[in-house]
Amino acid sequence: MRRARGLSQEELAHRADVSRGHMGKVENAKFAASLDLLERIARALNVDPAELFAKR
Repeated sequence: MRRARGLSQEELAHRADVSRGHMGKVENAKFAASLDLLERIARALNVDPAELFAKR
């Protein structure tokens, strides 16, 4: 979703107010994201949070 919107991992992390390293760990399933972070990521991507769980 991030790549489809042309965002770098760093830009998404900035928009979601989290470090790039933390964002990388979330993307690579090495760290579980809190509900708060999922909401911030969804807001940064301009999508409904439920879309983060849709099958791709």
